[in-house]
Amino acid sequence: MTRWFEDIVIDEEFALGDHTFTQDEIIRFATQYDPQYFHIDPELAKESHFGGLIASGWHTVSIGHRKMVDALDAEAERLRAEGRSPGVSGPSPGVNSMEFKAPVRPGDTVSYQLVVTSKRPSNSLPGWGLLINRLTAVNQRDELVYQAEIVGFSKLRDYRMPLGLRLMLLLAKVPGMARILQRGS
Repeated sequence: MTRWFEDIVIDEEFALGDHTFTQDEIIRFATQYDPQYFHIDPELAKESHFGGLIASGWHTVSIGHRKMVDALDAEAERLRAEGRSPGVSGPSPGVNSMEFKAPVRPGDTVSYQLVVTSKRPSNSLPGWGLLINRLTAVNQRDELVYQAEIVGFSKLRDYRMPLGLRLMLLLAKVPGMARILQRGS
């Protein structure tokens, strides 16, 4: 998230944009990354239980992730244009859940949305907060095709490292002190 942890509003919706999946794109992605017959062979796919060619779930995820990164970059630019400093995003420690709810077919237009559902200061990374995000994707028929709960770090703007921790970090830089400190713990 390109907002400071303190500025993130729970349940605020971020429309990430739409993408129309074409048959050529579906085949090209799947040929390179997920070459199962129902993703790459329109004729064989007709005989599958899907009844035709479908996009790889990883294709749906990749497009959504790209849309999310582009939207976060645009949000940072918007904040800069307003004379505000954007927050600092961190890495993701993981994905809690991921579900492919309905197949994405050639010609489907999928709309992606991100919502921060909860947040808390990190227990393991001082100065950072954890965001729990829900990423959803719906097709033009308003059918949910994909959803995930992803976790991400966001920097705290107003974080000040506690004095004890600052002293420990300074002492750890003194030659030989790191060994002494390790014996004490």
